[in-house]
Amino acid sequence: MAAKTITLPRHPWYSLPGLARIGAAARRYPLIPIIVLLLVLVIPAVFAGLVSPHDPTAQNLSERLQPPFWMEGGSTDNIFGTDNLGRDILSRIIYGSRVSIVIASISILISGVMGTSLGIVAGYFGGWVDALIMRMVDISLSIPIILLALVLVAALGPSISTVVLVLVILLWSRYARLVRGETLHVRTQDFIARARVSGASHARIMIHHIFPNVFNSLVVLATLQVGFVIVLEATLSFLGAGIPRPTPAWGLMVADGRSLVVAAWWMAFFPGMAIMLVVLSMNLLGDWLRDKLDPKQRQL
Repeated sequence: MAAKTITLPRHPWYSLPGLARIGAAARRYPLIPIIVLLLVLVIPAVFAGLVSPHDPTAQNLSERLQPPFWMEGGSTDNIFGTDNLGRDILSRIIYGSRVSIVIASISILISGVMGTSLGIVAGYFGGWVDALIMRMVDISLSIPIILLALVLVAALGPSISTVVLVLVILLWSRYARLVRGETLHVRTQDFIARARVSGASHARIMIHHIFPNVFNSLVVLATLQVGFVIVLEATLSFLGAGIPRPTPAWGLMVADGRSLVVAAWWMAFFPGMAIMLVVLSMNLLGDWLRDKLDPKQRQL
């Protein structure tokens, strides 16, 4: 009797197993998230003045609440439609990517340098130095970020520098805690003991021997933090504690479209999609980097 061939059902892409399969493929082959990041974040931020069809702050009340071009009443002159002041949605999304990438780059760089330095010092010296720095980390992690943002905005006023300050206060402790744990492991290695015997100073050991061994983890963490920073910046802008108007920012655009989500859904939908695509792509790229830089984390 011939054996029966069993055909397993194929899951469509929109089902949960299908989405999991797409996510696994994107983590294994990062070309798709990289292309999305280039098209949605990097290229618009760098070449905003060239690719933007309109001035993002120019108002034209005669064209207010114009729908996207494929809907009735839409125009190819405003592909994604216009907002309640007649400003072009696509142009504001393009310039908003510049705001997002500037804030993410500055805040991650400052918090990364600060947290890495303190984490290496804490893990290398230990004792009261480690205890003091870790208590500072605990305090930083316990601060309500929204309350801190509102207090700083009330004291300093809403601006890009205020948002960066809030993000640095929040993020540096994450780098410090990660690097401190890595340093506690690295400092017990034989090459560190040989460096001490050879007369190397503490600063040389930390810079030339410990830092290169924690760099891979820093790259992965920084990549994953980009999406988190963009979401947090958008949240602060949405609550009025972030980027001030009329600067185009994705969070502000979502906030402006909140009250018109039924009559003009495109005002909140397209900047929300930009946030989702960038965050998802950065997370997938971070997972891929983690798998490549740390073979112990590599998924089968």
